Amino acid sequence: MKPRITVITLGVDDLEKALKFYRDGLGLPTDGIVGKEFEHGAVAFFELQAGLKLAIWKREDLAYEAKVTQTQASPTEFTIGHNVSSKEEVDRVFEEAEKAGATITDPAHNTFWGGYSGHFQDPDGHLWEVVWNPAWEIED
Repeated sequence: MKPRITVITLGVDDLEKALKFYRDGLGLPTDGIVGKEFEHGAVAFFELQAGLKLAIWKREDLAYEAKVTQTQASPTEFTIGHNVSSKEEVDRVFEEAEKAGATITDPAHNTFWGGYSGHFQDPDGHLWEVVWNPAWEIED
């Protein structure tokens, strides 16, 4: 398999609420919810970076599409890592996320490996890590 991840889809309970969090709260660009005319088809896509999108889709519709039983979600199944250029940018992202309704689970702090990071959960419980790693160069 060639590494061509192009979409990360998050299952959400309330599509409109999740749209507001990511679009209005975090400022991610989107055309809004599309596919409402299809049963189980309503979804919103956000541009993250060249070649990568974030999608939000109702959990029940995602389960229907994938032919799996919807189960209780756990925030410890994975994290989404958002790497930034500075400690100050980590703090700014946390301020935006908290204003948008995120729950800060691990406030930004200096790490044992020399970076600066913390964690928050979006309104559906998905876990995000915001990180400044001095060894990684981030393009703006």
